Amino acid sequence: MSYRAPLKDMLFGIRHLANIDQIAAIPGFEDAGYETAQAVLEECARFNEQVVAPLNWEGDRNPSSWKDGVVTTTPGFKQAYRQYAEGGWQGLQHPADFSGQGLPKTIGAACGEMLNSANLSFALCPLLTDGAIEALLTAGSDDLKATYLEKLVSGEWTGTMNLTEPQAGSDLAQVRTRAEPQADGTYKIFGTKIYITYGEHDMADNIVHLVLARVAGAPEGVKGISLFVVPKFMVKPDGALGARNDVHCVSIEHKLGIKASPTAVLQYGDHGGAIGYLVGQENRGLEYMFIMMNAARYAVGVQGIAVAERSYQKAVAYARDRVQSRPVDGSIKASAPIIHHPDVKRMLMTMRAYTEGCRAMATVAAAAYDAAHHHPDAEVRKQNTAFYEFMVPLVKGYSTEMSLEVTSLGVQVHGGMGFIEETGAAQYYRDAKILTIYEGTTAIQANDLVGRKTLRDGGQTARAIAAQVETTEADLARAGDSGALAVHKRLVAARKAFLDVVDFMAGQGQSSPNAVYAGSVPYLMLAGNLVAGWQMARAYLAAQAQVGQGEDDAFMQAKMATARFYADHILAKAPGQRDSIVEGADSVTAMALDAF
Repeated sequence: MSYRAPLKDMLFGIRHLANIDQIAAIPGFEDAGYETAQAVLEECARFNEQVVAPLNWEGDRNPSSWKDGVVTTTPGFKQAYRQYAEGGWQGLQHPADFSGQGLPKTIGAACGEMLNSANLSFALCPLLTDGAIEALLTAGSDDLKATYLEKLVSGEWTGTMNLTEPQAGSDLAQVRTRAEPQADGTYKIFGTKIYITYGEHDMADNIVHLVLARVAGAPEGVKGISLFVVPKFMVKPDGALGARNDVHCVSIEHKLGIKASPTAVLQYGDHGGAIGYLVGQENRGLEYMFIMMNAARYAVGVQGIAVAERSYQKAVAYARDRVQSRPVDGSIKASAPIIHHPDVKRMLMTMRAYTEGCRAMATVAAAAYDAAHHHPDAEVRKQNTAFYEFMVPLVKGYSTEMSLEVTSLGVQVHGGMGFIEETGAAQYYRDAKILTIYEGTTAIQANDLVGRKTLRDGGQTARAIAAQVETTEADLARAGDSGALAVHKRLVAARKAFLDVVDFMAGQGQSSPNAVYAGSVPYLMLAGNLVAGWQMARAYLAAQAQVGQGEDDAFMQAKMATARFYADHILAKAPGQRDSIVEGADSVTAMALDAF
């Protein structure tokens, strides 16, 4: 079954939840209203459906390979990447000053979902390049920007993030790669980096590595880490490529999923030192790298939505075709397609509701990013920055954990055939697992949500979001129909559960940190559930208002049904999540370590 971009749902969210026409009122985005969004998304859908999606299964069967330091990507990837770059897709939401198109993230995020649905392994290359561009835009010198940005924005060159080392995974204080200052202002880089996505490949002329390293005499821990640009090939003053730098791929990993994406082990400085260029100031590297990481964390959340969508489409197609057993209500006297069976419908509705809920949450977060970075009013920028930063761990953590449940259900809908690789259902399940791990595990997202986003301001941002949810509750109550009232009931209960947890976190953070952090991931899941459920409630109201207005009534009715299902079957879990966090901390920490 081939991929079809869910354009109706994406455009519904962009128009009715993200309010794209308000974004188009921001200076610089005047040409980025609904009509532009529709045109861009339709063209993006064509490209991904026709060019990228057909390579997905081939990438799983015939992944990237390494030989003598050279990485060869899956057949077809190089040609598809060239079309991607030539189509201007890499520069979609990057500044026109560097030959980008300067479109809002609200549009760019939907395009990112399509690319990842089409082919998760392929999409990882542009994703990392986006992060490198963001870091250089923020902290790069004029020389670095002039040398690298236009080539990265065009897709002619690609970028990487180099954080992890054999002894330094999530704990970047343990980074040992060293940088030695040279008389000409450059640095020589020595060390080993692991898990480097697209750290070596054959799809672009140059690879621009952004590398965390420690300058001699720097403070210990994270305060002594600097960020460097280390190109695979040196760049001459006229922009032409010069000599090969001293950075080499010594192997690539053999993985559970995303097999076509080469995950490289890179060795720096085996032949005298790799030449690197300092980004910004010494010892501020982690601060700059977090710019890349925040961009990548949001993008990985979108990957979760993307793989869930692909899995859902495949499961629906199978359920329509697979004939097995008579329906329990006797509506058909012979064996029927399994989509008639109530439990199969439950699984498909769960997949659909989770995917649409997370897409709505990510779309609204993208709109907040656009306002936070571009709105002329400083107070509006401040409020949207706080909202977006609260959203990032939810988009990343909740959407990726959701994708595991959805892709697992996708296998389940296929039954025994789902366990057979030839159907393709298992690939989505295997691909999804990494999403809860890289760019910060779910626990790291939860620690960020608790420490930086809740305890730091005493729960102020969390309570402000709850107040916005309450406004939607009032709108549901005014709507008054049975569906709206059912959604209202679940949303009220979820918001109250969320506020209880925020109060618990803020009250116990200093005195009982183990109790608070024992509930950190459940808190993230509750917060994500609430925000996705809130957006589905807004979607219910928006769809209800459109019925009979000349738009697609069948789509609007389906949106209302999906929102009602989300409330009844997913949002309804929130009070139980609250109980586990507020009342269950002791049972997490009670057992003696030697009893495990």
